[in-house]
Amino acid sequence: MAPVISSISPVQGPTAGGTAVTITGTGFTGATGVLFGSVSASFVVVSSTKITTTAPAGSGSVTVTVTAPGATSNGASYSYVAAPVISSISPVQGPTAGGTAVTITGTGFAGVSAVLFGSASASFTVVSGTQITATAPAGSGSVSVTVTTPGGASNGATFAYLAVPVVSSIGPAQGPSTGGNTVTITGAGFTGVSAVLFGAASASFTVVSGTQIAATAPAGSGSVSLTVTTPGGTSSGVTYSYVAAPVVSALSPAQGPSTGGNTVTITGTGFTGATGVSFGSVFAPFTVVSSTQITATAPAAPVAPVEVTVVTPGGTSNGVLYYYLPLPTVAVVAPATGPVVGGNTVTITGTGLTLATAVHFGAGAATAVTVVSDNQITAHAPSGTGTVTVTVTTPGGTSLPGAGNPSYTYVALPVISALSPSQGPASGGAAVTITGSDLGLTKTVLFGAIAAPFVAISDTELVATNPGGAPGPVAVTASGPGGVSNTATYQLLAGPSV
Repeated sequence: MAPVISSISPVQGPTAGGTAVTITGTGFTGATGVLFGSVSASFVVVSSTKITTTAPAGSGSVTVTVTAPGATSNGASYSYVAAPVISSISPVQGPTAGGTAVTITGTGFAGVSAVLFGSASASFTVVSGTQITATAPAGSGSVSVTVTTPGGASNGATFAYLAVPVVSSIGPAQGPSTGGNTVTITGAGFTGVSAVLFGAASASFTVVSGTQIAATAPAGSGSVSLTVTTPGGTSSGVTYSYVAAPVVSALSPAQGPSTGGNTVTITGTGFTGATGVSFGSVFAPFTVVSSTQITATAPAAPVAPVEVTVVTPGGTSNGVLYYYLPLPTVAVVAPATGPVVGGNTVTITGTGLTLATAVHFGAGAATAVTVVSDNQITAHAPSGTGTVTVTVTTPGGTSLPGAGNPSYTYVALPVISALSPSQGPASGGAAVTITGSDLGLTKTVLFGAIAAPFVAISDTELVATNPGGAPGPVAVTASGPGGVSNTATYQLLAGPSV
């Protein structure tokens, strides 16, 4: 009786052979061979109705037959299927938690039975004979993605599992609401960065290394969470604060010497965390007193107005004008002498005097200072002694000794100790020797109210000519820069002098 094949299972397998095929039918007792086309296959007769065989290598569709002594069975079709081939996968990386949709492109994807990421099975959908979409399972490191069909297992394509990026620090952690500043992000896992977000706003960025990113902050307000996204996922957030730009409302004083060095109080808002104060293009030393006040030391600069600005993490403030003023000069002091008791009016001539705040005669402060013009001041000299330098102080500084002739000499009050002779004719004309002290600078000698001609012989002696007058005693005085002397009595005689 000839054997009869009713079915084979499976009905297809890889061209490399090796597939275990079960043949079901009748009359298999004493079977002498199993052929796949013309190629003999190894087999085992399990019973008269069942044979197990191993498909040899082959291609295309072949007929499977069983031979027995004197007879050959009917044929059953068996198809050789080429192994699937993966040409690419996209993306080639994803988070360790899995869940990434991966598109697998290649050939021979009919009858797919499994998609493996390493040894882990993935859920998948066969889109066509050349495309599969699979969901990556959880994993770590780099694994080989393979596709299994009746044709066997494909070649492998590498898929890398990436850890979620970690942001450990950012610097600076605050910036202006207008954005635009560079923020350095430090952490780990920055390979394949696809986004840097400040809150919900995307930032432009450059990946410096696997541990550092340079990002340009977008515009924003308040405090936001900064995150980094890679194929490994999205990092936890680190707080970044948007700070309003500082505002300068006033300077005190708003002017100063071109030599700098004076203290300027800056008033405004938003001064917390100030990083710089500039006078024009020159940065100045400063101290933040509060969020509304800064004290700065003005740097030296040419005589011209400059804008004072404050820099904070919130940006650069508006500018408020600060005026650099020239140093005043004193060229002439007139008169250049005066009494030690002071009080006389002195005219001071020079330059840059308009904003005078003080006039000093040596260390003594003058009173009744009046600015006549930018070139002239009048002031009442204070008391003093000797020769001193007259200086004028303005917001531009204090004038320097030696410019022009700024000296002023204090002159002692003249003193008359004796007259010789002490009497003379009322008709005048007699010579009178006046002795005393501090008489050298005498300007006027009076006999009563009448000025007398005189010659200064020395600081202790004058020779005057009696100017005459009504008979009787008259007071003789000597006047000079030091003031009016004491009086000495001179007797005018009606007759000839004795």
